[in-house]
Amino acid sequence: MRVGPLPDDFQFARDQLHQLAFFALAPARYAVEERMGLRATPGGFGTPVYGDGLISRIEGRLLVHETGGNVATQAITTIRAAAEFFGGSYDVDWFTEFKDPLAAMDPERPLKIEEAPAVALGEWFAFGFEILEELRGHGKAGDEVSEVQLWPEHFDPAIEMGTEGTKASYGASPGDRGHLEPYLYVSAWSEIDREEPFWNDRNFNGASLPFTALLEADDQSRVALEFFLEGYRILHAR
Repeated sequence: MRVGPLPDDFQFARDQLHQLAFFALAPARYAVEERMGLRATPGGFGTPVYGDGLISRIEGRLLVHETGGNVATQAITTIRAAAEFFGGSYDVDWFTEFKDPLAAMDPERPLKIEEAPAVALGEWFAFGFEILEELRGHGKAGDEVSEVQLWPEHFDPAIEMGTEGTKASYGASPGDRGHLEPYLYVSAWSEIDREEPFWNDRNFNGASLPFTALLEADDQSRVALEFFLEGYRILHAR
């Protein structure tokens, strides 16, 4: 699959959807099975199947809640309304052990999310999951390789792969304070040699591939996978 140019209001929508992921979707799953990882889902993002066949997700501008074969939808309005739609209640402290929890916005503030940026975010997550799933198959014997998770606090699909001294997080961020647009990253768990040109990102202990590099590529999937594998190769060559 390919990712295309971003709508003008992508960052604004991304930040509001992050609030919904952190304060509505993840708590719904956590309340049932004490797990909070999310997934790329059709048209957006949401939970895997949890509890007794439940799926909670966001598709475009809609909240979608699937229970026992029944599908209920509701337009996105506020964070509190979303939390209640998914069967819970809004709680800013639903999990207190995050090292870097998301700062809460007013749960009663009306959310204004347009279809185009919501769909673009879903496409980015789907792209990230696809490449990271492929990357998992390139690990060496003895590597610890996690499943792909969309973590609610960081709001990016990511895996952990490697062993002590070589382990890193590999992910596909939709953007953050240090990066206005989406980017791929390799974040090493151990010290890196900043003389190595690959380690180009000063916002964290690692390297990033900007969204523009993907847009310019004929084969985006190949460029993305090669970026991840280069980081993996450098870490394992030490």
